[in-house]
This record gives sequence, structure tokens and C-alpha cells, in this order.
Amino acid sequence: MSVIWNLWHGCVKISQGCKNCYVFRRDALYGIDSRNIYKTKSYDLPIKKKRDGSFKVPSGEHLWTCFSSDFFIENADEWRDNAWAMMRIRQDLTFSIATKRIDRIEKCLPEDWGSGYENISLICSVENQKQADIRLPLFRNVLIKKKSIICEPLLGPIDLMEFLAEGWIDQVIVGGESGDTARPCNFEWVEGIRQACIKNNVTFIFKQTGAHFIKNGKSYHIVRKLQATQARKANLNFTPHKD
Repeated sequence: MSVIWNLWHGCVKISQGCKNCYVFRRDALYGIDSRNIYKTKSYDLPIKKKRDGSFKVPSGEHLWTCFSSDFFIENADEWRDNAWAMMRIRQDLTFSIATKRIDRIEKCLPEDWGSGYENISLICSVENQKQADIRLPLFRNVLIKKKSIICEPLLGPIDLMEFLAEGWIDQVIVGGESGDTARPCNFEWVEGIRQACIKNNVTFIFKQTGAHFIKNGKSYHIVRKLQATQARKANLNFTPHKD
């Protein structure tokens, strides 16, 4: 099981991967300015309780954190310490935090961080080779026990071999771009990353195809409800062999 925990809503675009952001697309339908960042009603979700005093989010759940913003965005600096505190209180839960703002991580960590909380994993988002070359060297040096990479939307071929070979990456997640104006995701780019993961015995997950998928030179337009299904049918996921 897993839970989406959106502490704050709204963001500021910082790179090509942000161009067709689904949060901005969805907000636009309701006339909402996505650049307005605010705390949500779900801000304190991990510590909310039922009438009987038990937590609403039961022990053992995994929380995907801050999908409607970026956890490390400057606008949320005043709220983040309390967010860390909630994750520290709920040691019985696990949390994944994806971010493009790798350069801000170290200045945003809590005082008792040490080498990282056991129940938190960080995911570095890279959409192309340029951002991989910028963000991953910084990510390498962040003190955290569990590190992953997400290439979504994947906008071009990315050579991750150097970083995967170093042994500090737990898994790589790949996906195309959704929406009516989605940029293409090429099967060859996906397969290239997959082969690098297999060679270095790193978990690989093909999350979804995106709306515009290219394979063997043929272009496919895939409706949103089938994008994850088609990725699963491709049977590309890889789980490392254990010694």
C-alpha cells in the first residue's frame, strides 16, 4: 500500500522537465495560479488521528511525499522543520521525497539528520543528460541512506553508467510525459537506461510510457489510463540478483 502526502501545493518551474507540469495543467482548468505556494489541509496527515486516538495513516504505510510541489522549494522553508518532525515521530512509516532542487537539500536538512533518517529515501529527478550532469554529482554527496533516480519525463537519452557503477543508487524509475502536449519518449532511451541498470545490478522500474511513445520508429499516442499498463506489459522492470 502507499499514500500520497501533499504537504504544500504550487511550484516554480526551473528546468525543461517542468515545462508541461501536470500540477500546472490541472490548476489551469480551475483558474488557479500554480506559482502560489501554500500549505494544504493534508499538511499534518502523518500525525492526524481518528476518534479512537489511533493514527489515520496506519503503521507500515509508505508515503509518497509532496507530489503537488517540490519538498525543497524556497517558499516552504518555514514549514519544513515541522514536516521533518512529523517524519521523525512516525518512524513506523516510510517516506519517499522526489526533488529537482538537489542544490538546496543540505541547507534544508534537520539538525539531527546525521547520515539520514532510516525511514526516508530521496529521489533525484533528471529529465535529460544536462540535468543528470548537474544534479547527480551534487546528489552523490548528500547524506542519505537511500537514494534513487527518477527520469520522468524522460526527454532524451541519459547515460547513467558512471553513477550507477559507483554503487550508491538504489533504483532508477523511468517514465514518459503525460498530457495533450506531451513530448515524445523513445523506447531506445528507456532501454538504454535499463541496460545500464542491469549491468550494474540496480533496480529498474518502467513506470509509464507517457502519452507520446516511440518504438522502432513508430509513434504511439497512448491515453493516460493505459500508460502505466502498457509499461507493465513491456516487462522491462529489473530486480537485482542477490548474492
